Amino acid sequence: MKRPHLLRSLITGMAFQIALIPSLLRGADRPNVLVIISDDQGWADIGYNNPKVYTPNLDTLARTGVTFINHYVMPQCTPTRVALLTGRYPGRFGTQALQAHNGPAFPIGTPTIASMFKQSGYATFLCGKWHLGCSPKHGPNFHGFDHSYGSLAGAIGMYDHRYREGPLSDTWHRDHQLIEGHENGVHATDLVTREAVDIIEKKRDKPFFLYLAFHAVHTPLDERGPFVDQPTKPDPNNPNRWINEDRIKWFNDPEGRIQSEPDPEKRLLLAAAYHLDHAIGEIVDALERSGKRENTLILFSSDNGPQVNWGGNAYPDDLKLTDFNQPLPMKGKKLDVWEGGIHVPAFANWPGRISPGELTDYVHIIDWFPTLASIMDYQPEESIPWDGIDISEAIFADEPLESRDLYWIWNRRINRWALRYGDWKIVKYGRDEPTHAGAWQLFNLKNDPKEKNNVAATHPEVVETLHKRFLVQRSKDLQKHK
Repeated sequence: MKRPHLLRSLITGMAFQIALIPSLLRGADRPNVLVIISDDQGWADIGYNNPKVYTPNLDTLARTGVTFINHYVMPQCTPTRVALLTGRYPGRFGTQALQAHNGPAFPIGTPTIASMFKQSGYATFLCGKWHLGCSPKHGPNFHGFDHSYGSLAGAIGMYDHRYREGPLSDTWHRDHQLIEGHENGVHATDLVTREAVDIIEKKRDKPFFLYLAFHAVHTPLDERGPFVDQPTKPDPNNPNRWINEDRIKWFNDPEGRIQSEPDPEKRLLLAAAYHLDHAIGEIVDALERSGKRENTLILFSSDNGPQVNWGGNAYPDDLKLTDFNQPLPMKGKKLDVWEGGIHVPAFANWPGRISPGELTDYVHIIDWFPTLASIMDYQPEESIPWDGIDISEAIFADEPLESRDLYWIWNRRINRWALRYGDWKIVKYGRDEPTHAGAWQLFNLKNDPKEKNNVAATHPEVVETLHKRFLVQRSKDLQKHK
């Protein structure tokens, strides 16, 4: 179906039994696990999906691992991070988890990927963006992380590391202690990478779990290179160029892809993507230098679709940008439940354990927790009501996944609704709860991946089937939150 030669790297000259997967993946030498999340990186803002983008390190990891061709997330940062860490749809925790939010997204004590690894004897770390409870009393160290570093709040100024003006403006921290001066003057991508490299290279007697949540390529886009005292702005002598653009590495990749883009705002996004990719290359180099590469599982995803337009002036040195992402071959963008807002680049890479190929079945970031739990043979004391499923057999053994539905709602005052089942997807925009099948639009994603043709009128039986599935999912949101 996806990778006809996948099993060769797992077992040579032996018949393969699915039941043997646990013994292949677990054992005395437990793997390190590195989860990398980029921010607002759309499906077309990565090289392996778009040759205009220069991301050689990400492309190599994807090419030598399993690329998730149909990988889904939530429409915005906080909901996706809830789904990643808990394996559950964010609506299960109440409406505060359904959009970017500075309050606690889920209660302390909720099982998370980090708490699983900590209970399993791992050293656990977060580097980068948290945004699941932006005050120290709800920080990551209360949710399974031994140590954390970066921003408690969401997007920040890339060089001064401060959030929007207000009570949460000071947010750059180490283990919930705000850092005096915010480490001003160094790009956030570089600070987070430096911290991650130190974690990887440190010798310890236990494996590590590292959640590496980059702020890039979220706005504000600011790529100053060595000119750290000069925020990115148009060159006064040439408005189609950025100041110092010719002398900043991130605008000038070796293949000239970025400079071949005529739109300066798109070039700025491409520069941010190149900078992010270079950082990920440094992470991989650190794994190689420390002898840990062969026993490290890497998972990568963006948190949602592209921003596309941004009004500016929300953060320090925050430019107004228009149509600055690469064009998508699908409808929608960040905040949408159309494909462009929720269908993002993602892959898994583990040398010698995962063979190159493509997983074409549709999967969701809610699947990562149960999948990692399966790999770890983790047995929680109490059952966890995951919405995700274990996809390890699809990754490691090329087994097809059973069809199941995927479900989206967005906004604290919910106004976007969707469910996918097989090739079919129902979508509704508007605050009225979709209580009957007639409320939905219907699309066949196999025949109509750009969601142009609403075929609800000609397939009422399909709409009715998906609506019933939606009601089951929605009922779980409306139960008492656990």
